[in-house]
Amino acid sequence: MFVSENADETRKIAAAFAKKLKAGDVVCLDGDLGAGKTVFVSGIVKALGFTGYISSPTFALMNEYAARLPVYHFDVYRIQTEDELLDTGFDEYLFGDGVCIIEWADKISGILPEGRYEVTISKNMQNGDDYREIVIDKKGEPA
Repeated sequence: MFVSENADETRKIAAAFAKKLKAGDVVCLDGDLGAGKTVFVSGIVKALGFTGYISSPTFALMNEYAARLPVYHFDVYRIQTEDELLDTGFDEYLFGDGVCIIEWADKISGILPEGRYEVTISKNMQNGDDYREIVIDKKGEPA
């Protein structure tokens, strides 16, 4: 488990994690609204060499970032069913040549590959508004 006391620390944790990523990896992010999922994504994407603006694709469903590895950043918060997502061509990105990062991944757990990373970001308000606990697991084993 990692501890972050601000957004910069969250980005640094994500950047260190990004060093492990390779083409075809899937990173699933879970946490409450405002937990810092998009902040974590920005740390990964910047570490992979993207220099532009990074935002949550809540309304667009997916943002693509041209980095050392292509990054496909999904936010499936508004998806109602796994089939609805598959109808968008999601599986082509999931098994593509880049890194697929999915916010709210628990909503589509039935269509995710076994060998994925699972990142859980939890707020602990007793330790301050910006305090986060970040757990990174590779499905079945610590990352």
